[in-house]
Amino acid sequence: MDARLLEILVCPICKGPLRYDRANEELICQADKLAYPIRDGIPVMLADEARQTVEGTPIEPVDPTGGA
Repeated sequence: MDARLLEILVCPICKGPLRYDRANEELICQADKLAYPIRDGIPVMLADEARQTVEGTPIEPVDPTGGA
C-alpha cells in the first residue's frame, strides 16, 4: 500500500483516518469498526463491501448528500 495514498484516504462514512492492516490486506476504520478490503492493490472504499471488525449491530451508511 502506497504511504502517500494512505495519507489521503479516509473512511467514506465518517471521514476519519484509516489504518492499514498488511496481514489481512484491509484498511480499518476504528471509529466505525469497519474493514475495507484491498483487492489487487486497489482499496475498495464502498460501505457495502466493508466488513464489521467487531460483533454487534451493523453500521448503516449515511447518505453524504443528506437526501432521503
